[in-house]
Amino acid sequence: MKHLKELGILAVVAAVSAGVSCFYVKNFGKTENVIIQETKAPVQYSAFTHGGEPVDFTYAADQSVNAVVHVMTTYEVQQSRMNDPFLEYFFGERNFQQAPQKRQASGSGVILTKDGYIVTNNHVVEGASQVSVVLNDKRQFKADIVGTDPTTDLALLKVDAKDLPTLPIGNSDDLKVGEWVLAVGNPFNLTSTVTAGIVSAKARNINILSGDMKIESFIQTDAAVNPGNSGGALVNTKGELVGINAAIASQTGSYTGYAFAIPTTIMSKVVADLKEYGTVQRALLGVQIQDINADFAKEKNLETMEGAYVAAVGENSAAKDAGIKEGDVITHIEGQKVKSVSELQEKISRFRPGDKVKVTLTRNGKLENVTVTLKNMMGNTNVVKNYDASQLGATLTPLTDKQKSSLGINYGLQVTSVEKGGRFQQAGIPKGYIILRINNQKVTSTTDVESIISTLKGEQEKALFISGILPNGKVVYYAVDMNE
Repeated sequence: MKHLKELGILAVVAAVSAGVSCFYVKNFGKTENVIIQETKAPVQYSAFTHGGEPVDFTYAADQSVNAVVHVMTTYEVQQSRMNDPFLEYFFGERNFQQAPQKRQASGSGVILTKDGYIVTNNHVVEGASQVSVVLNDKRQFKADIVGTDPTTDLALLKVDAKDLPTLPIGNSDDLKVGEWVLAVGNPFNLTSTVTAGIVSAKARNINILSGDMKIESFIQTDAAVNPGNSGGALVNTKGELVGINAAIASQTGSYTGYAFAIPTTIMSKVVADLKEYGTVQRALLGVQIQDINADFAKEKNLETMEGAYVAAVGENSAAKDAGIKEGDVITHIEGQKVKSVSELQEKISRFRPGDKVKVTLTRNGKLENVTVTLKNMMGNTNVVKNYDASQLGATLTPLTDKQKSSLGINYGLQVTSVEKGGRFQQAGIPKGYIILRINNQKVTSTTDVESIISTLKGEQEKALFISGILPNGKVVYYAVDMNE
């Protein structure tokens, strides 16, 4: 009886369904076959993309590897003086000096012109007695150092060659965070190595350079960069040079995820100055500036946290002449927005002393525009000439980090050679002496010496008053007559 009851229920359901179907056909027309298909999201393999399109790095790599060179340097290292106690006992104190030992190092460089101008990092060639470059096609050339700029960590080399492969220079201002780039260089002596990454930040200050006039506004990338990449190329996907690789953030000395490159906006100006003058024409506003955070903005009652706060204005400075005051916030240079101190320094570094620059600032909440005639470090607009070693009769070399640490100082130049009959010898300045100040101005690089010497032009009595220390730490003063 139970089964008969279930069959009866099924029959009633079937009859009702048939009735509904007949009613639908009669009143609404013929039925159509409907196929229900499960929909699935399209699946594809992941790939590097740029604007929705796959990124092809082969063009940029092909453009750059031949224009990036291996920079080989040789250094002469003076060995420590050794005393022999046995000989001292019988013959008195006798000093034995070992002959200088040669050491070699390497880095990278980028060919800028067909006739052999090559840019690299200052720290790649600093203190080198010999420099040579090896091209991707294995040709090797002796290189001369045209000039260096420790404040931006750049150096310009020149080789005697023609029709060399070059890289077109792109505008680093156009780079966007998240954009793909290539790092090309010679890490660990692995020649012509190409790695890819993205721009992870811009205008980054990592406090790696020394000196009061240092300029740090690095492009930060996650392209793998290691020792030996220094001086190599950062290239965009168009195959254009947009930066010079200079540093990594690492606790091990090897790549751990962050690399830093000097933007071409800084490089182009430095290279042009080194080619024309042999030294960089550094333009200054003449202000002390600092970044703004939330606490500082509240303390100073500022309406913005973008820009560079003017903490002090120097006497006889370009800023003072233009009416810039302490408490102003500089927000634009030549109409380009300034968000931080590093961005302001980068933009000012593109100009030379004597250039007129439009500066936009806020003062007491109001926007103002002033025109500033930039000056050099000596407070004038004169061109700074490269100093001639023959003027001093000496060779000056920046201190190494080890020397600075052992002497407890953070700047200075060491006299590494003294010519017979030269001005330094006449003044009694010995080899090894460390110059800290000349005419009461800090000396952090040969550029500082050049600037100071250039200011003597036109003066009746030309002299350099030098203060510094001997290698044993004793403070000594000298006066050098610079009259003809």
